[in-house]
Amino acid sequence: QVQLVESGGGLVQAGGSLRLSCAASGRTFSDYAMGWFRQAPGKEREFVAAISRSGGSTYYADSVKGRFTISRDNAKNTVYLQMNSLEPDYTAVYYCAVALKPFTWPVLTTREYAYWGQGTQVTVSS
Repeated sequence: QVQLVESGGGLVQAGGSLRLSCAASGRTFSDYAMGWFRQAPGKEREFVAAISRSGGSTYYADSVKGRFTISRDNAKNTVYLQMNSLEPDYTAVYYCAVALKPFTWPVLTTREYAYWGQGTQVTVSS
């Protein structure tokens, strides 16, 4: 049974930073790309960032390029999302996810991910 547990969300002022973590279990973590998505109230879930199984390749949504950094530690089965220069528009529930298929890249859409965490709320105040 694959489990993903996100942590690190919270309330932060505009311009501040947060670091999200996602601990995975139940799968050979290093065989799969990982991703972060977010969903704001009344909006569809959208792609934020993805990282290849080795961590050597990354992809970012245009809206977060230069502000967010995705990374992973395969020894700890954990993926991270460092978020800097946060804006109120970034307020959402952030989800991590594991790719549907191993050894695939890039993996950028929701249908390409098989397992999702419960989400962690990020609220950015103005």
